[in-house]
Amino acid sequence: MGMNKMMKQVQKLQADMMRMQEELGERTVEATAGGGVVKVVADGKQEIRAVVISPEAVDPEDVEMLQDLVLAATNEALRLSREMVSTEMAKITGGINMPPGLF
Repeated sequence: MGMNKMMKQVQKLQADMMRMQEELGERTVEATAGGGVVKVVADGKQEIRAVVISPEAVDPEDVEMLQDLVLAATNEALRLSREMVSTEMAKITGGINMPPGLF
């Protein structure tokens, strides 16, 4: 493969990945805990966009349980976000594992 052709492919891959990262920043995933009484929404940048807590989840006598539910939903939302990013990036890179921060 010629050097020019390879450079054009690398530039296209880089542009596609940057576009995808922007799009993923707008896409969200949602996770719940406690049968849905706690909901956390995260975006493709692994940032938490929303935390929704149903009134029935709030028990002043058991704050620890609510903390555990928020933690569980947050961790699941972040896991789903990473999975979404990985899936979408694999579509661009053809499944080649790219080192983090390369593009």
